[in-house]
Order: sequence, then structure tokens, then C-alpha cells
Amino acid sequence: MQSVLLKLQAEVAARKRPRVEIWPRLRMVLAIGVVAGAGFALGRRSAAPEPEWTTPFGLEPDLKNTLVRAGAGKTDLQLAYIDKLERIHRNSARYGIAADLAAAIEDIALAEGIDPRLAFELVRVESRFNDRARSPVGAIGFTQLMPATARLLQPGIRDQEMYERETNLRLGFRFLRFLINKYDGDVRLALLAYNRGPTTVDALLARGVDPSNGYVQLVLGE
Repeated sequence: MQSVLLKLQAEVAARKRPRVEIWPRLRMVLAIGVVAGAGFALGRRSAAPEPEWTTPFGLEPDLKNTLVRAGAGKTDLQLAYIDKLERIHRNSARYGIAADLAAAIEDIALAEGIDPRLAFELVRVESRFNDRARSPVGAIGFTQLMPATARLLQPGIRDQEMYERETNLRLGFRFLRFLINKYDGDVRLALLAYNRGPTTVDALLARGVDPSNGYVQLVLGE
């Protein structure tokens, strides 16, 4: 009987021992693989010509496919991460901006429902990626948002806060998303309203006047 009790006690003690966590090790191996793969991919593709915009402000087909496959396993998650690093590298080089700014523009644009390519072009035209830009009429920062418009989107915001990178990008892209919705998905009208103001655009449309002023061509390159 005593031997049986000792055996049971040993089994209970064994169950109480902390299990060895292998996930942190696997995660470390995965991270190393992602970084190594990203470095290889960036080096391999950096000499390739810049891709043309082939979709009307939707997510890139390759990115869509990668994200759809992302739930299939860690390999696809690695590919999605590598794809993101490549886009950051590509946009950083294309626009001559820091990688962290390129990443912020993409992330905030996606969070606000704006195609990142449109977001990059908007910031390029509005401020040339100058976070301290201020127009003669008082528009501020990367997205050249007017303080009155910013306060509609975020009541109580101060002018100085509008120079903060994340705040300015978030509110500027949110305003553009609002305008795209207002004009039933018409990106051209939304851009004109962003530049000229929705009141002006609506008044011109009501009179049967084309509100175009060349701004859309600057942003979309048409």
C-alpha cells in the first residue's frame, strides 16, 4: 500500500511541475526566419521597376492574396510581413522619406479606410511630406488640414496637436474617407472637395458647373 501511495504522490508531483514552454523558442526561430527572408526578398526585388497602379484604389492583388492566405499557417504570415516590409522599402525610396513615415502613412491609411497609394499621393501634393507645413490660409501639417475641419473630427484639438504625425495623418485621411462616402465613392469629387471645400464643390455642382481645377490630376497623375 505504501508503495502505491508513493507512486501516486510521484505522479501528482510530476503533473505540478511547470511545463517547458516551446512557443517562445518557436517564435524566436520564426522571427529570425522572417527577418532573413525579408532581407533576401528586399535585395532580390529592389532592382525591379516600380509597379504601375493597376487597380482603382483597391488593395494590391498580391497583398490581397497574401492576406487571404495568411490564416493558412505561419509561412503565409511570414510572407505577409515580408510583403509589408517590401512596400515600406519601396515607398520610402519612391518618395524619399524615412521608413517609419512610410509605415505610418500605410498603417493609418488602412485604418481609416483609404488606399495607401492614394494616401501617399495626397500627402505628396499637399505638403511634400513636410510635417511643419502651414499654408497662407492656415492649413496644417502633412495633410494640410484646416483647424476648423480638424475640430469637427476631434473636438477640442489644438493647432499645435495638428503637427503631430499620427494625429495629422489620422484626421486628414478620416476627412478624405468622409468625403469619399459623401460623394458615393467618387474619389475625384472627394479630392476636389478636400482641396476646394465641400461647400464650394456642392454649390458648383448645383449650378451645373464642373468643379475641376487640376487638383485631381496632381494627385492621381491623370
